[in-house]
Amino acid sequence: MADRKQPAEVGAQFTGPALDERITVHEGAQVIEIDYTGLYIHSSAEANAFYDRIEARILETGEPLWFFCVDTTDYRVDRAAWFAYSRRGTDLHEAHSMGTVRVDRNAGPQIERAKGTERENPNLFASRDEAMAALRARPSQRRTRLAHTPNYERGAFLRRIRPDRATEIMEIDLSGISFEHSRDVNDIFNWIEEVVRGTGRRWYFLYNYEGTRIQQPAWLTYSLRAEALRDRWSLGSVRYAAGSETERDIRLRAENRTVRPNIRNTRAEALERIAEMKAGR
Repeated sequence: MADRKQPAEVGAQFTGPALDERITVHEGAQVIEIDYTGLYIHSSAEANAFYDRIEARILETGEPLWFFCVDTTDYRVDRAAWFAYSRRGTDLHEAHSMGTVRVDRNAGPQIERAKGTERENPNLFASRDEAMAALRARPSQRRTRLAHTPNYERGAFLRRIRPDRATEIMEIDLSGISFEHSRDVNDIFNWIEEVVRGTGRRWYFLYNYEGTRIQQPAWLTYSLRAEALRDRWSLGSVRYAAGSETERDIRLRAENRTVRPNIRNTRAEALERIAEMKAGR
């Protein structure tokens, strides 16, 4: 594929098996423990690798909502990694957290001094046992699963897909679409794949992202479906007119992937990028 790249390098501590040792799922307690103990996050690529793995483990459970117990004893986040670390952490907790507590085994004196003052942090504990007890005392926010209400209609969306065999380009108009949840993502990618399968060939994909939003509960499913579409059907993909927040999130999450995000300001610039891909085939 013309838009392949090498993923950003990460340390050995940020590979799958090493990260899995730091992520523990307690199904009965509805708690995910994340152990940062002694970890040094040097780069945004390492921050992304960690949060990618946490999200994948959440997806494996089939449950979107969890309590989180995070041990940050003696961990460090380099300045170069801080934006990705804080952004991905915020996204994770907005989408999946019923409550989060933090353990710092060096924080005992600090916790004692802060008691009864405005600096007291009810979510900071000096031991794992105290933190887990605090989570067990909180009510679960899980409910019987309800099917997400679909926000888009098949016939209307199919009119947004325009394949051109002469240029090998399939234009997909995602303008104004907000992916609110996994149902929106799966519906839209199912319809795209339906059209692509009918052609029996690979395409250059040209996406209009003007006004497109990918909400946090939809991000993980979106990433997986987009990757599957690229791997099976893409000769290369380019997006244009993405808003600043959407572009930032796409670039952030692409850092550890093997595919360039390929975002351009205008359709004309996006077509130029596809021409470059064709020339490099």
